[in-house]
Amino acid sequence: METWVTENQTKDMRLSLRIKKILHHEQTEFQELFVVDTYEYGHMLVLDGAIQTTEQDEFVYHELISHIPLFAHPHPERVCIIGGGDGGTVREVLKHPSVKEIVHVEIDGAVIEASKKWFPTISSGLDNPRVKTLIKDGLVHIREAEDEYDVIIIDSSDPVGPGVQLFEVPFYQDCRKALRENGLLVAQTESPWANDELVVKTFRNMKSVFPVAKIYLGNVPTYPSGLWSFTIGSKGPDPATAPESVSFETKYYTPQIHQAAFVLPRFVQELLED
Repeated sequence: METWVTENQTKDMRLSLRIKKILHHEQTEFQELFVVDTYEYGHMLVLDGAIQTTEQDEFVYHELISHIPLFAHPHPERVCIIGGGDGGTVREVLKHPSVKEIVHVEIDGAVIEASKKWFPTISSGLDNPRVKTLIKDGLVHIREAEDEYDVIIIDSSDPVGPGVQLFEVPFYQDCRKALRENGLLVAQTESPWANDELVVKTFRNMKSVFPVAKIYLGNVPTYPSGLWSFTIGSKGPDPATAPESVSFETKYYTPQIHQAAFVLPRFVQELLED
């Protein structure tokens, strides 16, 4: 008997992957959590039926959501990561020597514990002394913060249930208040193929709050359609400003990729113009 994991990516589209074994399953306080071993992508984290990360392609997403805002900022020292319980974004942010503290806010501690056990290469930075982990609602944490962070990274799950608020104007306003001068906010904002209305909505919301707002793209094979968007708001710096070189190891990010990620296909440009 073959066993498959299937994500209903839209009402008309599914992604199925054959699995070797179910490694872990639990119903947490917030969601159903699976860790499975797939033939194509290695270990995979699935929350409420949605693929969150895999061993094989995680580096694309985590490098893009981390290095672009951090290199765009002139000197990032304090970074807040909302979500991202797998630890991949933490791992990438730690590569920047100017960062003195990462405040990692994850609502579901079970995701962190499962990631430490089953995704050691992804979660490797979670116990670093520069990382302060809070098991807390990110909405509440940002609402309580003011002038605290240089970069805020919203490494959230899909915009369903309470997560919808992470894509709305009031939350972006709270983020702007929580950012210092020259601060930047970046959020994963789904696929322009599969979630075009959401991409447009979140860009407009970000643009209404920040003086500079842009979208950039990357290729994440296990996410709906593979083409993934990130929306970034800035209190000053141009997010498309890339470094001349990178002093640490990456697998996807380069200064050239940084600049190219902001060159949008015509259909995405037209979405935003309309």
